[in-house]
Amino acid sequence: MTNQNVVVSDAKGVAVTVAVTVTVANQSMFSSSVPKPRTAEAGGGAGCFTIPRNIKLLKVETEGGAARVNAWVDSLRASSPPRVKSATETVDYSSWNLHHPSAMSMFEEITNYSKGKQIVLFLDYDGTLSPIVEDPDRAFMSREMRNAVKAAARYFPTAIVSGRCRDKVHSFVKLGELYYAGSHGMDIKGPSKSSKYKNGNQAVLFQPASEFVPMIDEVCKILVEKTRSISGARVENNKFCLSVHFRCVDEKSWAALAEQVRLVLNEYPKLRLTQGRKVLEIRPTIKWDKGKALEFLLESLGYANSNEVLPVYIGDDRTDEDAFKVLRDRGQGFGILVSKVPKETNASYSLQEPAEVKDFLWRLVEWKRLSQQQRN
Repeated sequence: MTNQNVVVSDAKGVAVTVAVTVTVANQSMFSSSVPKPRTAEAGGGAGCFTIPRNIKLLKVETEGGAARVNAWVDSLRASSPPRVKSATETVDYSSWNLHHPSAMSMFEEITNYSKGKQIVLFLDYDGTLSPIVEDPDRAFMSREMRNAVKAAARYFPTAIVSGRCRDKVHSFVKLGELYYAGSHGMDIKGPSKSSKYKNGNQAVLFQPASEFVPMIDEVCKILVEKTRSISGARVENNKFCLSVHFRCVDEKSWAALAEQVRLVLNEYPKLRLTQGRKVLEIRPTIKWDKGKALEFLLESLGYANSNEVLPVYIGDDRTDEDAFKVLRDRGQGFGILVSKVPKETNASYSLQEPAEVKDFLWRLVEWKRLSQQQRN
């Protein structure tokens, strides 16, 4: 295990350093006595649904030569379905949707489940609040989406949890009252503006992978040079992790790109490779991910072992599965997967695209507003 520091500053700017242990074992950072989620048949009344198969996340091994690279490419191809669904895929989606019903159609069930609890929102960025675009630097969220997130944050503690660099995603969202967890949760900072959901008057800054920054910078420079000849490849430095985007790379060049990444990472055993939506993610080997970030933020808000909270995590990517799984294991809260195609997931509900995410957030806001008016 690795000892890390959390920097906590009070309202006067006095910094206090608190020791936190980041474990590399399998146990959770926080104990939980909360029972596992209830299960229900499709259309039933419980808040969570049984997953028919275990989630299969790609954790890429960097050794194995051509055979391993071919396995990578097969996985990349499988995770990049065509934009237009065939008749068979439409039937498959309908069947999948029985196990992961729309959060909009099940909204009453969700709000019933939240009675007497404080909803806390966790939102991925790319593909959830903004559309997936070819140029990651132009993944702008709409003004309407920003207004929806801002309105939601008035009623619910809200965090953006992204693989992006925290400063980058903050520049897209432009809302100071939110919590931000960048680099897959390895760079967490509390609201810069006044928020009624701060735990006391303290602001939180947590960076469990700070010792890896020089290594990440070094690998970034090498990969930029090594992938320069592959048209469309793009390496993004997210401070505590790297993203190798291949959305604009011809499929015939995927194997060449994967081989270059493999050769570089063979020299860096303290880094690991995982896969997202047309992106390869390079991260430190510490046991920290979006699920751990969710737990840390709940603790920061004072809800570590509380039964009076309902965490809701909305995301579209494989890396969000770590958070979905945490919620299922806690038996508390639920995940919402944003997807138009069937995927193996630990999420309980689904939404098809960012536009539906926006509608869901506004519906939550209106429900909360009416609930408060009725109490008054």
